[in-house]
Amino acid sequence: MEFVIKISQFLLSLSLLIVLHELGHFIPAKLFKTRVEKFYLFFDVKYSLFKKKIGDTVYGIGWLPLGGYVKISGMIDESMDKEQMAQEPQPWEFRSKPSWQRLIIMLGGVTVNFILAAVIYIFMAFSYGDSDIDAKSIKDGYLITNPLLIELGLQTGDNITAINGQEIVKYSDLRKNLLAAQLVSFERNGVPMTVTFPEDFLGQLSSSKSRSFFELRYPFVVASVVETSLNKNQDLQEGDVLTSIAGQPLKYFDEFAALAADYKGKTVNATILRAGKTLNKTLQIDDEGKLGIYPGMSSSIIEDLNYYRIVENSYTFGESVGVGLERFTSQISSYWMQLKLIFSPSTGAYKGVGGFKAIFDIFPDTWSWEAFWGITAFLSIMLGVLNLLPIPALDGGHVMFLLYEMVSGRKPSDKFMEYAQTAGFFILIALVLFANGNDVFKAIFD
Repeated sequence: MEFVIKISQFLLSLSLLIVLHELGHFIPAKLFKTRVEKFYLFFDVKYSLFKKKIGDTVYGIGWLPLGGYVKISGMIDESMDKEQMAQEPQPWEFRSKPSWQRLIIMLGGVTVNFILAAVIYIFMAFSYGDSDIDAKSIKDGYLITNPLLIELGLQTGDNITAINGQEIVKYSDLRKNLLAAQLVSFERNGVPMTVTFPEDFLGQLSSSKSRSFFELRYPFVVASVVETSLNKNQDLQEGDVLTSIAGQPLKYFDEFAALAADYKGKTVNATILRAGKTLNKTLQIDDEGKLGIYPGMSSSIIEDLNYYRIVENSYTFGESVGVGLERFTSQISSYWMQLKLIFSPSTGAYKGVGGFKAIFDIFPDTWSWEAFWGITAFLSIMLGVLNLLPIPALDGGHVMFLLYEMVSGRKPSDKFMEYAQTAGFFILIALVLFANGNDVFKAIFD
């Protein structure tokens, strides 16, 4: 069932983005009286799941879910229709239109991607507001289990105060700034310290089997008791907070393993906090040093116990516009930075590039409209930015040649465009194979 939910979100998001992107090309093409021969969701290699011709355009759904396309008459694109291009230009063809019209048609897809992302962020701010944790309320530092971070000199309990000199104000600032991290400032037992990350930190992080970064530390809250647990009959309830084991205080869940190590196979006294009252329990620790309890968490418990201060904001529609646009520009800036790092071999960031599986894994295994729209907005930005890359066969490649034509007054020959399109196609295939090859490699060796 979890797989069905994830794949449903993945396909719905992908389909929405493809259709709207291609619609961005389709609408200006129609406005400029340019014939659109095909409008397809997914690729119809030799076969279509559905197709219907309305006017001059065949609308259809292909069987290969790797994207979609519109076929515009008189344009050298992925169809490589050399027969049509060998004929005399017709008034309804793309090549017969003024360069400024062709430029608008080519920029239509990415324009829709960016507008869509901005609109989603605006309405998410209005509908859901936002919440974050005040970094100053994090008194006992972060949980650090990634071997790479530990090797660099960090440890659980370190409180990260700044990255590259930029103060960490909210918990989300950590993840946002981590990709470009070079100098990390932190406090350990009240003593200011710093650590310098290597240039290939991202490459090492991508190769690491651990995907954890700086995680929040939570109390040991009971979510449920395993049926085979030795403590099944101890009247443990959901929401109970385990506060001590064998007379030793237990503030965070990550401390439990070390405390329980000396009591494997033994019975210990424990204290439980339930609805503001302290209860004494006798619990059994099994031979593996476990209680047979699934831990859980809720934001209300965190605040009630004064672990962290959660800052929640709600916005009027007018305020949502500013908040949404700020998120939009921040995401674009962040993604451009990621691309810069990926194309810098010394950073090793290319090792973290993923394909369709990586995108699939982003979606949660429970249905959440908030998560769905947030991911869709991010993917829309990603699709828009990637399409702007100056690679022939991408929108950015066509735009590059159009700008050359507008500046120089000379139009590249059809033969040159054919060669460029072919070269661009092979570049894209190589990039797709590389990204999805990374997914396969990680699946086998991680």
